[in-house]
Amino acid sequence: MVVCAIFLILVVFGVGVLFLRLHTLPERMAHGSQKLQFEIVAVLGLIALFTHIHLFWIAGLLLALIDLPDWGTPLRRIAGSTEKIAGLPPGEGAAAADARAEAPRQAQEH
Repeated sequence: MVVCAIFLILVVFGVGVLFLRLHTLPERMAHGSQKLQFEIVAVLGLIALFTHIHLFWIAGLLLALIDLPDWGTPLRRIAGSTEKIAGLPPGEGAAAADARAEAPRQAQEH
């Protein structure tokens, strides 16, 4: 009877470890990708774990398998080139646009 109880405990523990390893598969796959993609996959995995809706896990797995393109670098380069054409120092385009937007508001208040 004691051997059967120990065997049952080991089997339950082994199945639990296998379940959690399988459940974290999308997160482990997305670990080397972009930070945003990894966070989305991790959130989908947590939602799937707590709600038992397997569609979230499948979506996380598919998202982990797909490499999302890097849109930030080309957009920053375009913004930097536009600032250079406008004669602004690098990184000052947003501040200049905010200052221009504030000027009419301040004139209307006075």
